[in-house]
Amino acid sequence: MVFLRYESFRSYLRLYPVTSVLLAINLIMFLLTEFMGGSTDNETLYRFGAFSQWIGDPYGFEEPWRYITSQFLHIGWQHLLFNCFSLLVFAPPLERLLGKVKYLLLYLVCGIGGNLLSAYVTASKWSEGTMPIIHLSAGASGAIYGVFGAYLYLALLRKHTLDDASRKTVFTILIIGLIYSILMPSINIMAHIGGCFTGFMLHGLLARRKFK
Repeated sequence: MVFLRYESFRSYLRLYPVTSVLLAINLIMFLLTEFMGGSTDNETLYRFGAFSQWIGDPYGFEEPWRYITSQFLHIGWQHLLFNCFSLLVFAPPLERLLGKVKYLLLYLVCGIGGNLLSAYVTASKWSEGTMPIIHLSAGASGAIYGVFGAYLYLALLRKHTLDDASRKTVFTILIIGLIYSILMPSINIMAHIGGCFTGFMLHGLLARRKFK
């Protein structure tokens, strides 16, 4: 089982420096938003870089940096703890497999992919008049589901790289995550799907290049 963590704190930092930095940024940004207005306050989230779209800018291209900054913001403690736990436990093997640069690239691009799909679906709902004029979203879920999407690629198309228990864990997490995302209306399921799809495709591209 590749998802069991036995490392000490020091060895974790040494073995998985990118994941450690991502976790640290998530925690720091959450504390800042909490002390500067509250992590559930829309105005505070906007000031700190939440992804923002409105009818005049349906895809948020006027402030494109929000596609990345929003990945390090979280709405409430439960949101933060779930994402940080997932990152802490499941991301390290992928960092070791891909290397620091490729892993960071996959993580950020998957977050962008999640925001893009979410923006597309939200923009289509505006035409139906079923969405508020301004829409904010935040969280690392798209990037983290991109990590799961990369593992899904391995579990389906590179089976020899994962043991049976790890493959079953990947399938179970994705199924439970999908069900939970459907049942909880506050969760941005489109960001999850977009991130997972991006992770699957991008890891496939990276894997083919490595194989060649």
